[in-house]
Amino acid sequence: MTGVVLPKVAVVTGAGGFIGRHLSKYLGDRGCDVRGIGHSSMADEDRDALGISHWYSGGISTSALSEACKGAEIIYHCAGSGSVPLSMREPMTDFRSNVMATAELLEFSREEGGIPLVYLSTAGVYGKADRLPIRTDDPYRPISPYGMNKLIGEQLVQQYATFFGVPSTILRLFSVYGEGLRKQLLWDASHKLRKGESTFFGTGDETRDWIHVSDAVRLICCIGARADHSVPVFHGATGEAVRIRDILEPLAACYGIDTPITFNGKCRPGDPTDYRADVSASFALGWRPQVALTDGIARYADWFRRDVAGGSATQTLLRGMP
Repeated sequence: MTGVVLPKVAVVTGAGGFIGRHLSKYLGDRGCDVRGIGHSSMADEDRDALGISHWYSGGISTSALSEACKGAEIIYHCAGSGSVPLSMREPMTDFRSNVMATAELLEFSREEGGIPLVYLSTAGVYGKADRLPIRTDDPYRPISPYGMNKLIGEQLVQQYATFFGVPSTILRLFSVYGEGLRKQLLWDASHKLRKGESTFFGTGDETRDWIHVSDAVRLICCIGARADHSVPVFHGATGEAVRIRDILEPLAACYGIDTPITFNGKCRPGDPTDYRADVSASFALGWRPQVALTDGIARYADWFRRDVAGGSATQTLLRGMP
């Protein structure tokens, strides 16, 4: 990452979300003028703590983009639904969030002469992988509306780059975790363990490629300079496959729980069995993950104990940021 030049002015869509918050704070702490767009309002003190100079509520719209993008050098598109179960229950909600909002953003960029775009996608575009590690040119076979809609978003990005000159790059994120994440495995497991429950879905032998949010943020900033009309694609991961049981057992240990972790053998619709990424393209940029998984799990458990189990909502918002 030596020599990465950060933008002076950047727009972060979905700046109120998990990755968007961390990205905004990282950029703001390094002198970037960060303009955040999100669905909800944000208190001034929270906005200031996250390093966001201007906040635009109401989601992605022409009016919000017109104000936020004045003088912007790049748009980091972090907005969108990130829930496979939600996409199975409410596919049109997921479509609006992940496809229609992306189309609106790309059309605005086109009309403004092509503001560079970093599009955050997902490993879910691959579905059930035929081989590991997964390469960026492997077949796309999404097994959930979420994965399909993110793939449609990628195709829109490719279309606007090819035909309308919008320079872009795509980052397919694998299993991002870290302090402040209020969904997915670590969040659900922490609540269950706190209630004395120790049985989880699946077999425990399913694997995921985990990346701490601080490492993901550095990679997002690194690939921003690579946005161009060829739309290079990168993987946000570490290249290591880790079993679910090898996540849950150390998490339980962090909470001082010695009850054995068990699994019910059932699999959720839309969940693949095994994921591991080929991260050679990301490594070629000079980027490397810095947070070891054991340290990341311990940091998450500390955050959960302090700010969720015993802290205020404001403390939860502000703590645990890079």
